[in-house]
Amino acid sequence: MHIHREGYKIIFLTLLIIIILISMLKLFFPIQQWFHYVIYLLFFGWMIWTIAFFRVPHRKPVNRGDNQVISAADGTIVAIEEVDEPEYFKDKRIQVSVFMSPFNVHVNWFPIAGEVSYIQYHPGKFLVAYHPKSSTENERNTVVVRANDGQEVLMRQVAGVLARRIINYAKKGDKALPGKEFGIIRFGSRVDFFLPTDATIEVEIGQKVKAQKTIIASL
Repeated sequence: MHIHREGYKIIFLTLLIIIILISMLKLFFPIQQWFHYVIYLLFFGWMIWTIAFFRVPHRKPVNRGDNQVISAADGTIVAIEEVDEPEYFKDKRIQVSVFMSPFNVHVNWFPIAGEVSYIQYHPGKFLVAYHPKSSTENERNTVVVRANDGQEVLMRQVAGVLARRIINYAKKGDKALPGKEFGIIRFGSRVDFFLPTDATIEVEIGQKVKAQKTIIASL
């Protein structure tokens, strides 16, 4: 496990803010009292959570068949439904949504092998990530991967109420491999998968999934 490079600046700023706040606390309340320890504990928890948010686990992608889609994110399955996908496919697709709480790993990895065929960022609102309209109204980034057999999987990184930045490293034409990172979202968000209507869904509502480990669907 290591810390994601996107976290270095935030971790440093968090530490700096904590040092400043503790200095102010000691300035205005120089005599050590019980509430000092409560505040120290809260600051310690804040620091640990910030570091943990940017953790990147070292995982080996699960053995999979060429037609299987693995999860791009850690989290909980909050939606499995047939929907109209108006941005890229412009037809009906099965949407599978993975909600990432602020305590989940927030790095995103490619779910299938192939080539990136489409990338599009959309500014938007910051509704809670499990809200049904967040997939079309929130800040979001769409990534489509075309597998070697021509099948395409659309992934949508969706910012949540706490998230204020979606970071995407993928570019059109890039080679996609399971286990290869394509982005990260800060802080609390979801990833939507849009799959063919004849795909066999391998997960269920409420199930906990792990990136690179849980098979989402078979195409």
